[in-house]
Amino acid sequence: MGISGASGVAYGIRLLEVLAEMGSATHLVMTDAARKIIEIETEATPIEVEMMADRVYSPRDFTASIASGSYLFDAMVVAPCSMKTLAGIANGISDTLITRAADVCLKERRRLILVTRESPLNLVHLRNMVAATEAGAIIVPPCPGFYTKPETVEEMVDVVVGRILDLLGADHQLSRRWRTPMSGNAYNDENQMEER
Repeated sequence: MGISGASGVAYGIRLLEVLAEMGSATHLVMTDAARKIIEIETEATPIEVEMMADRVYSPRDFTASIASGSYLFDAMVVAPCSMKTLAGIANGISDTLITRAADVCLKERRRLILVTRESPLNLVHLRNMVAATEAGAIIVPPCPGFYTKPETVEEMVDVVVGRILDLLGADHQLSRRWRTPMSGNAYNDENQMEER
């Protein structure tokens, strides 16, 4: 799990919380900019966020286990993923542990999910997203659906985190799923989960 220096650290923090509740082992790398943004955007401290992970690494620790393809892990999520981090990943520039671990995911054909945060997007951003996608990454702009009629920011965050969990193959009931509209409702309150 990487948290880079972009607005939207709530996505990464919430994902860490849910994965911890599920009993999933997590490794965390936070950039220095991410630490500052956590203090600006949330009530949490960087240390409290670190305590949610099983292992925490310095953003420049290239001796970390996750920097090697021989270390087995299932997937990586960068949430949020700044445009600088995206550019490094898309162009194979492994100058931080986040970009190196992402490069490991791509070369070992492991799942890499990038929750890219920027708006509006310029042509360089779009080309980097295409390059990362062509290399095997999955781009997940944090665009919550509104058919569930979210009433809080937390509910909107959970919609995005639920989509990330789906891509990780994790079973969850974090947010309501789309169902064929019946009686004007886009989902069925009594049975929120589609059968898989």
